[in-house]
Amino acid sequence: MSYYPPPGQGGYASPPSNHLVWAILTTIFCCLPAGVVSIVYAAQVNSKWQAGDHQGAYNASKNARVWAIVSAVVGLVIGLIWGAVVLATGGNTYRY
Repeated sequence: MSYYPPPGQGGYASPPSNHLVWAILTTIFCCLPAGVVSIVYAAQVNSKWQAGDHQGAYNASKNARVWAIVSAVVGLVIGLIWGAVVLATGGNTYRY
């Protein structure tokens, strides 16, 4: 599936968002591996746009967004599982 941006001057309106802030935040607070993938794609957006690869920039932007969402969901699921474990053990996860 390909994404076609809205037409503008030269067929492309403006550079797509690189989603770098979300990539960094989800890397720090959610899931490191998926967040790193998101950062890599986010870093490619501006360089591809400046090189004239507009479709590549839009694809990198889309991939950065998808991986930031994956990182957030994985972090949320792990947090919920951890919370369930803590509740199931009565909050006493360290037994001496």
